[in-house]
Parts: sequence; C-alpha cells; structure tokens
Amino acid sequence: MTAWVAAYEVAWRASDTTAVGRLFTPDATYLRSPYDEEPLRGHEEIRGFWTADEGATFRVTAEPVAVEWPDAVVRLEVRYLAPEEQEYRDLWVLRFAHDGRVAHFEEWPYWPGRTYTASDGS
Repeated sequence: MTAWVAAYEVAWRASDTTAVGRLFTPDATYLRSPYDEEPLRGHEEIRGFWTADEGATFRVTAEPVAVEWPDAVVRLEVRYLAPEEQEYRDLWVLRFAHDGRVAHFEEWPYWPGRTYTASDGS
C-alpha cells in the first residue's frame, strides 16, 4: 500500500498520465469526494482529471491509518506552493484488486476555511 501511494505521488507530481494504467484497474472508480455524484470511471476519465494539476508545485505527506486487505485508508496533507499557496488534508479510501492496482478510490478532502457542519450558518 505504501509503495502504491508513493507511485501515485510520483505520477501525480510528473503529470504522468500513462501511470494511470499501472495504478488503477481498467474499470476503476475514482470518487473526488464521498458523495461524488459523477465518479470518474476508467483510465481515460482518471487521466483527464489528473491533467488539471499540471504545472502545480506541491508537497505531500502521507501515512497509513488502516490496512486490511484489500482495503486501506491513508491520511494525507497536501500543500500547494504554486501557482497559489494553499493546503488541505485528505483521507483516501482504497480498494485494491488482486494484482495490486486500485479498483476503487474515494477521497475525503478537507479544505481549511470551508464549512464542515450541516448548518449554513444562518
């Protein structure tokens, strides 16, 4: 699992969309949030999503929270340095296929300054 996360970071940093085939199963689902109503499906859609961060400079720290094959949860801190400084924390819920690639990827991002309650504040 840690090798997979490291390979993901290297590929993401390099905008290496060819790595999607090495990291994800052909029919993988990729949820950008737990309630993503239009999850990405398959290599082509995941590649398209990855290109959105081209040219960004960032740092990532990751640590496993739980691993019980074929599932894993990873906690991340991502700090963008350019083109705009920002940071967020993230949980990844991963389900691995028998070949070590991810069949299901679910992100739980939290961006500072955004509400995390059910109330709209009024």
